[in-house]
Amino acid sequence: MQDRYDFKAIEGKWQKIWADENAFRTTEDYDKKKYYVLEMFPYPSGKLHMGHVRNYSIGDVIARFKKMDGYNVIHPMGWDSFGLPAENAAIKHGIHPFVWTNDNINDMHNQLNSLGLSYDWDREVATCKPDYYKWMQWIFIQFYKKGLAYKKDQAVNWCPDCQTVLANEQVVDGCCERCKTPVTKKYLSQWYLKITEYADRLLNNLDTLPGWPDKVKTMQKNWIGRSEGAEVSFKIDGTDKDLVVYTTRPDTLFGVTYMVLSPEHPYVKELTAGTEYEEAVNAYVAEAARKSEIERTSLTKEKTGEFIGYYCVNPVNGKKVPIYISDYVMMDYGTGAIMAVPAHDQRDFDFAKVFGLDIIPVVDVPDVDLDNLQEAAVAEGTMINSGQFTGMNNREAIKEIIKWLEAEGIGKKTVNYKLRDWLISRQRYWGTPIPMVYCEECGWVPEKEENLPVLLPTDVKFTGKGDSPLTTSETFKDTVCPCCGKPAHREIDTMDTFLDSSWYFLRYCDAKNDKLVFDSKKVNYWMNVDQYIGGVEHAILHLMYARFFQMVMYDLGLCEYEEPFKNLLTQGMVIKDGAKMSKSLGNVVSPAEIQDKYGADTARLFILFAAPPEKELDWSDDGVAGSYRFLCRVYTLIYDYITKIKGDTTEFGKIEIRNEADKKLNYKINATVKKVSEDVGGRFNFNTAISSIMELVNEMYKYKSNAEMNLPLFNDAITKLLIVLNPFVPHITEELWAELGHEDRLYQVTSWPEFDESALVLDEVEIIVQINGKLKDKLVLPNNTDKEVVEAAAKGLEKIKAELDGKELVKSIVVPNKIVNFVVR
Repeated sequence: MQDRYDFKAIEGKWQKIWADENAFRTTEDYDKKKYYVLEMFPYPSGKLHMGHVRNYSIGDVIARFKKMDGYNVIHPMGWDSFGLPAENAAIKHGIHPFVWTNDNINDMHNQLNSLGLSYDWDREVATCKPDYYKWMQWIFIQFYKKGLAYKKDQAVNWCPDCQTVLANEQVVDGCCERCKTPVTKKYLSQWYLKITEYADRLLNNLDTLPGWPDKVKTMQKNWIGRSEGAEVSFKIDGTDKDLVVYTTRPDTLFGVTYMVLSPEHPYVKELTAGTEYEEAVNAYVAEAARKSEIERTSLTKEKTGEFIGYYCVNPVNGKKVPIYISDYVMMDYGTGAIMAVPAHDQRDFDFAKVFGLDIIPVVDVPDVDLDNLQEAAVAEGTMINSGQFTGMNNREAIKEIIKWLEAEGIGKKTVNYKLRDWLISRQRYWGTPIPMVYCEECGWVPEKEENLPVLLPTDVKFTGKGDSPLTTSETFKDTVCPCCGKPAHREIDTMDTFLDSSWYFLRYCDAKNDKLVFDSKKVNYWMNVDQYIGGVEHAILHLMYARFFQMVMYDLGLCEYEEPFKNLLTQGMVIKDGAKMSKSLGNVVSPAEIQDKYGADTARLFILFAAPPEKELDWSDDGVAGSYRFLCRVYTLIYDYITKIKGDTTEFGKIEIRNEADKKLNYKINATVKKVSEDVGGRFNFNTAISSIMELVNEMYKYKSNAEMNLPLFNDAITKLLIVLNPFVPHITEELWAELGHEDRLYQVTSWPEFDESALVLDEVEIIVQINGKLKDKLVLPNNTDKEVVEAAAKGLEKIKAELDGKELVKSIVVPNKIVNFVVR
């Protein structure tokens, strides 16, 4: 055994042993309790960053701990490997996306292994490979058969730079989430998934997920946006048409003074065609199409619009009100038309002021001068100017007005959602081909399942301009109809890559199955995921879509669980110098550099010790160096011990506590096991678990200097130290475990140490003494000393006397056996 900590030799040695022994391969054991720990799989960009290291280190600690605690642990890894970066690389470097992606996968595979992560690589998946996307296509066809996939023409979000469609969730502040280009609208025929059919289940099931952060559940609730209101029909004067609107405030119907259509509403062109209003309206529609959604719906934007020459008849009072178009009304929410009540809605108020329209209050809001409104009165109150409903509380009036509307046949109670169906078509090459065929006779039909996968062609050109590269293939588009056999053509759009990541956790359970999407028996054993780990930025997109897919799989009878992830941990970002690491700021720290200088175990230890996992982690070079020094201390401690006993532990018998030093060490051993067990096994407070291990090492150094060292007790301390430290730093602990002469590997240990409650009772305890919450001194007293005695002893300390002199003592706080805090002023 070397006398110094040579991390490069140790880490290389154990990574090879683990690979040779296939150390982390997992198989189903239906008689054993299971645990599924999963970190969100990465896009193979080629390089790991510190955010990756943090995410994967957290998961690895949990996986190793649960295995040692007797669970059958599945801990897989794979690659979310379709996407635009590979296509851009093809354009820039003249290399096929598969080659670029596969090279990156190989590089990142090696980087992950270099961190000592305990992945079962036999379960590896890559979404860009045919053995995965074959089943992605099969799933799409099941959605289609179930009526959950359909195609329609609609104005969609269009990124001019990426030359592709974006789902609503991929538009952030009016810009493409990837390239930040302002998003416009474009009319295209696109494929959608009916996620709206699952809106209520997606919302209601959130209450069954106590292991999810409230913040994430709130974000999903807000995105689903369930509201209750009424649909109301307004007759369009002079036509046989009704204009249907959705409102959450039917109590304000008597205050409607105009109507507004979205510029995309089909009535707009129909009603203005050939009229004097057509030219101005068409110009406005074209201008609205060039604006992003965020621009159109901004509350600070000056309201614009055009009168279309028609009026609606208000069904509650018979008054005629003009119809406008305006870009602040969106076609994809509600019905694409609104009734405008400027007295009680700020956007309507602003519009009415610009166009000189009537403002009629119908709810008497307390402390508001309704005769001189300077802004909309949006609060609750008593109904006024509202016919038979005048005098009622407006909340009660909502129910009564809906009943009246239903009785008159001009409206109905309705539930509405902000959630829109999922637009999944993408005008890209590097994605899963949509397995649909168009035939003049049969229309759109799915490819035969026995013909899957529909492979991506290789005879394509990557120019970065115009339509999808799939349009350049001479072999892909033309085919025959799966139903009638006549000439037909394939869909040339590919799927949104979020589909690929919406079920990968299921495929991990049976990754090599070439006959089925997965074996339901295996899925029902492993699922649902016990602990899922990833960034909060995925709260709406990935996590919502994955829940939707799981529910559909459940409905198809493929699995027993409706929800995919039992518990969710959203780790915080790694920052440096107060900002997120980025090349432009010059504050990026490379994991490879840290590993080369200090080793993977040091990188893991620091990133787990520096902050609780859900909080931001502020990078500290000094903190990294400190973690390395701690590992050197552990190595030296055990090296000295092995040298002392010369590897012979045969004389060690039953542990006997012989003196006060033994008792203190035994207390610290058991306290540490208890602390680590609780912090890793339940709370995931890795930083405090590591802190307790560091305290144990300090106590062992103190004890080692004892001339009468109790070797059986010290050997117990070392054994338990290595076991509880192993999930955090697996390489050095495996090495030291082997040097101690153990025949098994630490990764094979399936019995987490227990702690002795009786050993946690001390004759004396150290009590911290604070003034206004700041540490000033310490004192040692018998265990469970009365509060009055503790307070008096603390006041008797010389430092405390000096601090209290001349100050008013407001109160004394005594926490038995722990703290005394004097509050002074």
